[in-house]
Amino acid sequence: MELFDRLQRQELERAVLVHVDFQNEADREELDEFYELVDSAGAEICTLLTTKRHHPDPKYFVGKGKAEEIKQSVSAYEADVVIINHALSPAQERNISELTGCQVLDRVGLILDIFAQRARSHEGKLQVELAQLKRMATRLVKGWTHLDRQGGIGARGPGETQLETDRRLVQGRIKQLEAKIEKVRKQRDLGRRSRKRSELPTITIVGYTNAGKSTLFNHMTAAGVYAEDRLFATLDSTLRRVHLPGAGPVIFADTVGFIRHIPHDLVTAFRSTLEETSEASLLIHLVDSADIHREEKIADVYEVIEEVGATDVPQLVVFNKIDLLEPAVEPKIDYDDNGVAQRVWVSAQNDLGIELLMDAVGSFFKGIYHEVELVLDVTAGKKRAQLYELGTILYEGFDESGNSLFTMKLTDHEWQMIKAWPELIRAKLIE
Repeated sequence: MELFDRLQRQELERAVLVHVDFQNEADREELDEFYELVDSAGAEICTLLTTKRHHPDPKYFVGKGKAEEIKQSVSAYEADVVIINHALSPAQERNISELTGCQVLDRVGLILDIFAQRARSHEGKLQVELAQLKRMATRLVKGWTHLDRQGGIGARGPGETQLETDRRLVQGRIKQLEAKIEKVRKQRDLGRRSRKRSELPTITIVGYTNAGKSTLFNHMTAAGVYAEDRLFATLDSTLRRVHLPGAGPVIFADTVGFIRHIPHDLVTAFRSTLEETSEASLLIHLVDSADIHREEKIADVYEVIEEVGATDVPQLVVFNKIDLLEPAVEPKIDYDDNGVAQRVWVSAQNDLGIELLMDAVGSFFKGIYHEVELVLDVTAGKKRAQLYELGTILYEGFDESGNSLFTMKLTDHEWQMIKAWPELIRAKLIE
């Protein structure tokens, strides 16, 4: 980590922001989202410079005149960093930095900085460091040539430059991190295979960052996951087992939020986490219903879903934050012509519509039910409590020996699990 600590940029402080309004819609970035990203990173905004262009300038991205204006703003505000709301090439980043004498950060670097601040788990920290180092490896060129070490007596040229040493050390650290992440990935695969063997469906919550995924996850699972009204408030995926009445036990998974033009290195680094999406039984696609750009963000999420190979996974679209809509919308479920739930309208913050959502999710997993008769040993108090947790008891009584008699309606998974209990005196299907 010594190399990484030495090369890592300073903490963001006073920032000059630069935003370019491109004519091509595909090249544009949202200004409001830019402000949110900078706020999430913890920078103090000195000023915002904007310009319009048809195409990026090859040397400075923004053009010579605007680059000079950036230089003047850096000097006037004594800024620590220039943040540009677009992806820059290594050469463009270096040219602006040399012109302004200030550190330059593009949109990708800004997102990586936020990820570095928010990662809490061991796996998350490894993934973020790997993405940062891969990006850093492309930006070492000419950054350290003033530190050339001359050869010893008789040497006919410079020895190994600091640049070459840094590049070699960065590549070595990348290999170490990739090996560690692969080990974590195998451990995650073991857990995923275990869930498949137990036939537990997995419901993964996906959506644009700050759509309210962690808040919804907490209401559905009582998980207590950290949630805040900021971009990328949580990065680390969380799994919780929940019993859905009428559908049985399932696993809910919370994932990292998506964003437009998500850095490819991040998608690669977070592969093991995003595999929870591609391996899910159902995706809850959470949408901020009050966002004026919600249709574009829905498209951005679909793009990431396609990139991680999850297009074949069934989806339930959930429109969150209905309390912020005008006119107001009541919690409801929209069904298609076949009676299948397509959209659910909720407010996770105000706990509105959560029961409707749980019913809609459960409807995807209602399979064949079995009506069964059970006789449970009088000493099996814990197992009796577990039957109550299933919530499908049709009748309960006691025989002359004090053993518990139950008539229950169970899913196939529940029936296979319960009939193997050694505490059962008798378990039979009712024809």
